[in-house]
Parts: sequence; structure tokens; C-alpha cells
Amino acid sequence: MRFVRALNTCAFSLRRRVISTHFLHCSLLKPYIGAHHFSVSGTMAAVADEDSLRRALAQKQSSIDVQGGAVRQLKSSGAAKLDIEAAVQSLNALKLEKASIESQLQAALAGAAGGGSSSASRDAFRQAVVNTLERRLFYIPSFKIYRGVAGLYDYGPPGCSVKSNVLAFWRQHFVLEENMLEVDCPCVTPEVVLKASGHVEKFTDLMVKDEKTGTCYRADHLLKDFCKEKLEKDFSLSAEKAAELKHILAVLDDLSAEQLGAKIKEYGITAPDTKNPLSDPYPFNLMFQTSIGPSGVSPGYMRPETAQGIFVNFRDLYYYNGNKLPFAAAQIGQAFRNEISPRQGLLRVREFTLAEIEHFVDPQDKSHSKFSDVAKLEFLMFPRDDQVSGQCAKNLQLGEAVSRGIVNNETLGYFIGRVYLFLTRLGIDKDRLRFRQHLANEMAHYAADCWDAEIESSYGWIECVGIADRSAYDLRAHSEKSSVALVAQEKFSEPREVEKLVITPIKKELGLAFKGNQKMVTEALEAMEEKVAMEMKADLESKGEVEFHVCTIGKNVTIKKNMVSISKEIKKEHQRVFTPSVIEPSFGIGRIIYCLYEHSFYTRPSKAGDEQLNVFSFPPLVAPIKCTVFPLVQNQKYEEVAKLISKSLTAAGISHKIDLTGTSIGKRYARTDELGVPFAITVDSTSSVTVRERDSKDQVRIDVEKVASVVREVTDGLSSWADVLKMYPLHSSETAEE
Repeated sequence: MRFVRALNTCAFSLRRRVISTHFLHCSLLKPYIGAHHFSVSGTMAAVADEDSLRRALAQKQSSIDVQGGAVRQLKSSGAAKLDIEAAVQSLNALKLEKASIESQLQAALAGAAGGGSSSASRDAFRQAVVNTLERRLFYIPSFKIYRGVAGLYDYGPPGCSVKSNVLAFWRQHFVLEENMLEVDCPCVTPEVVLKASGHVEKFTDLMVKDEKTGTCYRADHLLKDFCKEKLEKDFSLSAEKAAELKHILAVLDDLSAEQLGAKIKEYGITAPDTKNPLSDPYPFNLMFQTSIGPSGVSPGYMRPETAQGIFVNFRDLYYYNGNKLPFAAAQIGQAFRNEISPRQGLLRVREFTLAEIEHFVDPQDKSHSKFSDVAKLEFLMFPRDDQVSGQCAKNLQLGEAVSRGIVNNETLGYFIGRVYLFLTRLGIDKDRLRFRQHLANEMAHYAADCWDAEIESSYGWIECVGIADRSAYDLRAHSEKSSVALVAQEKFSEPREVEKLVITPIKKELGLAFKGNQKMVTEALEAMEEKVAMEMKADLESKGEVEFHVCTIGKNVTIKKNMVSISKEIKKEHQRVFTPSVIEPSFGIGRIIYCLYEHSFYTRPSKAGDEQLNVFSFPPLVAPIKCTVFPLVQNQKYEEVAKLISKSLTAAGISHKIDLTGTSIGKRYARTDELGVPFAITVDSTSSVTVRERDSKDQVRIDVEKVASVVREVTDGLSSWADVLKMYPLHSSETAEE
């Protein structure tokens, strides 16, 4: 589940999931009657029901087999007609009971996977959203006239406006309010930078090929799709087999190439399109490679994330900030990933927009001066202990989560709170937003704590923001590779005697033991936190050797006493030189926007009741057009007033659209509702106009001279529609709607 980078897996192994597969945790997508809306609910009972129903179904099938045999025996032996009819009647009754259990199982599966909604209803809702988005040109496949290219999309006029508004609010909410340092770095990155970060070696997905056609597929996607389809559609699965498939889904990210290949062969999984056999899984690097300059001797890559540009500029940014910590740098830009098999629209693409923050902080002091501003926020959180024990996400107060140690520190907690406020103010439904803590097997050895902001959509729970305490890993990696110290200093007023941890790997012994892996083992030892190092020292002294997990090679190694020296020394210092820790919130803008589209979409009947009309209920903050202006009828005086109002709106900086066509007012309202325009100004006199609010369809009458300022106040958030209703007379909308 790595949409931005391998935030916390082993040095960018990038074993990603788009959809959470926590079958025992929380449900997805319960349709809301009257509108395509979803909510979160627990599924523990549904899961328990599923197991018991599968067992009951197996028992019932066994009874049917026995009874079927009895019927055949009676017929072959020439039994009395009444006896045969009675036996057949019993067999039919058993089949009806089996059909009833199958219906209950189908409902339980829908509850576990979708809170009561069927896969068909989720697909139908998604298709309605996507059809509307493409028809109204929010986005479309790129290079459409040439049949397009998978994983590449063009944003049309309304889509560009929504994206621009989301990014403008991101800058205001984070960069301006937090006084961050914004940078803009190149998309083309030299190979040496991405070698240091680990991307060249580890930024991979496991791929399989159709052995006859050469078509490529994500290996984990094929296995996941197989397991999910069997669980949802195969009612003959035993409870034990269902549990096995669920376990595979839960540990899918941890399977090695060999384990994935073994499962694909065990289940007889073939190429989806041709049913041809598949190759063994092998790693495929997701970066687009290029060369810098015409000679071809300077290799580079299109950046897979924006963060590295910030890390390599740390020294200059630290100086610009007056050599003071903490501070944050931010960047918005394009990133590129050569996805093996892009799917799910804007959720998995090959070029996308990231907005990333790198907050540099003293590792000995991760408090935050503004944490009290968010400490009382309460929202859905999903700590790892609850995931492991099979519980659901539940509402927790952020301050309590930090004080109880569920969230590692105040700075991480502060950014979790700020991300929550950002997403909900954009229009994300707070009941379909949760913050999920990474499990232990998702965490890298250097990471202190990591959380994902996941948004529920028709595809499931989608990771849209990663908030990670990455410790000092990134700056240390670039310091070592570049030989430039990326450090901060704390000057003491008086010299201090300090106890310092000294870790000295014995390279000769490590080289003999680990050969080509010596460097990675050495780096892992040097990167140990003090607590881990002292535990290793104690184990080495008592046992002589210890098992040590080296994330960059993905396995445990045995460290012996003669391979490393760990001690503490007393030194007198005038200043403390240290590598800052990094708290990183990383935003997938395309994913957030797609989830916003789904959360904002609903349908309602037309006035005549003969059709369903599509509506996007965007908040004014992100709406692509803030208001429309049109005369009630074609009339020169009304058109002159409409043009005058249009000029006033332009002067006020309000995006709008003027429509002078003779189309009925009802159809014009429907067109603008489908674009998510929150307000419509209708000119029906030369002195005053009506202003209609999209979702309630309420209208008020306002003087021509005042209407632009009223709309501006509401769209800028200075007042609400409820305030407008109190100040101006309500206008009957019946005639206009007709």
C-alpha cells in the first residue's frame, strides 16, 4: 500500500496495496437510501456468520448427496411410487434449505466486504460517477484518438479547476499557516541520488508474464483477485479454505517472489486474458529511466517522488532558516511510476501529482508548540493492536492517542490532526475517513511510527496520505553517499559532558561473513537506535551472537561478538551535532480528488420525476465554478444585467459561467448541478436577482448591486448559506424549476 513511496517498508521495496484487505476489521460501502452514499460499520458478526454458514452449507450439501443417493436407490430397486415421491420431496426441501443458506452467505459476504452493498451496486455507482466525470470532461484517458495509454489521464477544464483549488487550499492550509519553505525541484533526477535513497535497487514490484503473448501482470494483483473472487462467489468453499484465502490476503505484502509463485501455481492461476500459463514472478523496477545529456554517460530517472529534492537541499534550507530547528519544507510536483498493469482510474497511474512535506525536527524533542490546537479532535483511528485483534476502527481523541503512546509523538500527532482537518474541509466525509497505523511487518527498522489516511470509496479503503516518522534515515543515506554532512547543531551555553553511543562495525569480520552484503549489514548496524544497540550489546555479551534483521536485504543475519563494538563514552562538547529526524506527510492528490468525486456525487429525481439527475455537492472551496449567471428568458434588458453581474464577479475574483442560451431554466440548473456549481444567479428583473443554492435548491432575492459581494462572502467562507437565508427573503423556486 505504497502510493507515494515505500514510506516505511524495507528501503522502498514498495509492495503496495491500493485497497486494504483487512477482512476482519471494518466494512466498506453501505448504500445510503436515496443517494449513492456510503458509511462505515463493523463486520465481526458478519465474519463469524460467514464461517458458520460455510460449515452449514457443507453439511447441507452432504445431506443432499446422501438423500440424492437414497432417491436413486429407491428408483433402481423399483420402490413404491409414494416412497419415491416422499424421498424426492425431502431432497427438494434440502435443496431449498441449501439455497436459503447460500442467500444468507451471499448477504454475509456483502456485509463483510461492503457493509451490505453488493459488488454489483458498488460497480454501478462507480460507473455512474466515472461516466459523469468523463462526459463532463473532468478527466479523460490521454491520447484518446489513438486508443489511449493505460495509466495516463488528461484533466479537462472542470478537473483542472478542482485540482487547482485543492492545491491552492493545500498551500494555504500547510505552507502558509505552518510557515513552510516551498521548493520546486526537477523531475529528472541523477541516478546517484536515487541509488543513495534506495530506489535504484529496491523500487520494484513483482511481475509475471503470459508465457505465450508476453503480456505483463502484477503478481500480487493476480493472487489477490483470485482470492477475493473465490471468497465472494464460491459458496462451496469450506470454512477452512476461506480462512486460508483470507490469511493470504492479509499477508500478501509480505510474500516473497518464491512464495507468490508457489501460490500462483498451487491455485492454477493463469493469464486473465488468454488463460495461458504464467512465468515465475520477478522484480521490475518502476522508475522511468533516461539519460541526461546527449552522450548517454549520465544516467537518470524521472523522479518517483518529490521528497529527494528536499533531502538533498537540506543544508541550504537549514541555513536559509537561520540554522534553526524545527522547520518544514514542502513541494508540489509531478512524479512518475512505470506501473506494470495500471487500473482503477486515477487511483493507479503512471504520472501523478504529489504534495509532500518534510518536517525536520530534533530527534530528542518531538514535541510541537501547536499540538494543543488539534489535541481535542476526535476521529476514526485504527491502531495496529486493534487490527491484529480483529477489531474495527473507532473514534479516538488525538490527544489521548498521543498520551497513551498509540501515536509515537506530538509532532506526528499534530500532522495527523492537520491532515484530518485538510481532508474534511475539502469535502471528504469524516465517517469514511480513518487513520490506520502500519503493522509491525510494514514498518522499516528505522521508522518510529507511520499512519495512513485512508478514504473509503467504491474500490475499498484507499491510502491517500501517508504520515510517517522516518527517523534520520534519509539524511544519513545522502550524507554517506555524497560525503556532505547533512546535520544540525545545538550550541551549549556551557560545555557539557555527554555520554555518547559509539557503534563500530568490524568491517573485516563482516566482510568475511557477509561478502556482498557487508555494506548493507554495516549500514543497518550503524543506524541502530540506542535502545536496540544496548539490547544487542547485552545479548552479545551473554550469548555471543544475536539475530539481527537487515531490512535492505530482507532477512535476518547472525551478528557475532567479534563483528561489532558497542559502547558508551563520556565526552566534553561545546555543541551537539546531530542528524535531524523527519516527519513526512505525503499526499496523493489524484487519489484525494477521485475520492472527493465519489463522496460528492449523488442523484435526485427531476421535477417531473421521469429521470435521475446527477449532482456533485462540492464545497465552494473546491468547486470548479463558483456560480453561474443566466437570464430567466431571452431578453435584452436581462442579458445586459447578466453581463453587468458577470463583470462584478470577475472583479471580485469569483470563477463563474454566463449562459445566455434560451434553454429552459430547469435544464440549465441541471447542467450546472452536474458540474458541482454551488450557486446559480438567475436574472428575472433589472433591479434584483435570485440566487439558488445547489443542494437545497432554496433561492433568495438579492439586489443586483449586492449579489457579487454576497456570493464572494459565501464562497470565501466568510459566511454560510444559512447566514444568507437569514438576511434575504426566500424566493419561491417552483416557477423557475418548472
